[in-house]
Amino acid sequence: MSKKAAFLGLGVMGYPMAGHLANAGIDVSVWNRTSAKAEKWAGEYSGKACRTIAEAVSDADLVFACVGADKDLKEVFEGPDGVISNARAGAVLVDHTTASAGVAEHLAKLAAGKQLEFIDAPVSGGQQGAEKGQLTIMCGGNEPAFEKARPLMEHYAKALNLMGPVGSGQRTKMVNQIAIAGLVQGLSEALHFAEQAELDVQKVVDVISKGAAQSWQMDNRSATMIADKFDHGFAVDWMRKDLAICLDEARKNGARLPVAALVDQFYGEVQDLGGNRWDTSSLIKRLRKK
Repeated sequence: MSKKAAFLGLGVMGYPMAGHLANAGIDVSVWNRTSAKAEKWAGEYSGKACRTIAEAVSDADLVFACVGADKDLKEVFEGPDGVISNARAGAVLVDHTTASAGVAEHLAKLAAGKQLEFIDAPVSGGQQGAEKGQLTIMCGGNEPAFEKARPLMEHYAKALNLMGPVGSGQRTKMVNQIAIAGLVQGLSEALHFAEQAELDVQKVVDVISKGAAQSWQMDNRSATMIADKFDHGFAVDWMRKDLAICLDEARKNGARLPVAALVDQFYGEVQDLGGNRWDTSSLIKRLRKK
């Protein structure tokens, strides 16, 4: 197992993920656009804060990234100062960003030209999952590269699977987000109906969560939805970014996503209410306002 890694992007997900690697005894170098964040991380964990991407990746066997979107990925990976130009030959590049399958395929092609392996490996589980080391990771790439990266990813994963060639991880994450969108909308409508019917909403949840209506969203978000608190997870802005990726991919492959498209519009209404940074369960707010 490699003992040298670089981690690029220390947001709410990347910061604890890189920390799990350091805590496992991996030699980790980190880079973040805001260098103060990298310095803070290095002060908290035993690792090295780097001022440039080149410094972070030049001697790493595995390079991990977790940034914002396609545009950020290209900025980090491409160009003379990016990962692909500065990583050493034979390194495995693992991208944990939720992005398009197209950008994953594009970067994998560039990486191959420099004798580098690329894995798209978006995650599910949110900030809590990252902090607890309990993420679900969906990977796309070849099996030898996946097996090189697997031992390190296992330090912050509860489930870790190779789904197929490059792009398969991102497409699996799209399936995940499509499913979540429908579930959260259904739960929002159910709780809103219970409120309008003047039922004891928590008692209702306690009953129906033991039957076919049960879901992760119900178990983990219903109580905060009832309490009108929405600072417990993945932000609406990020969900809209992800749904835009899903809808764009659906236009390419012919899939029909009427519910996902509708829920995306509903999230736009939540943004209009000022809920950009509320968590995704805030869909219920647009029902309560009427």
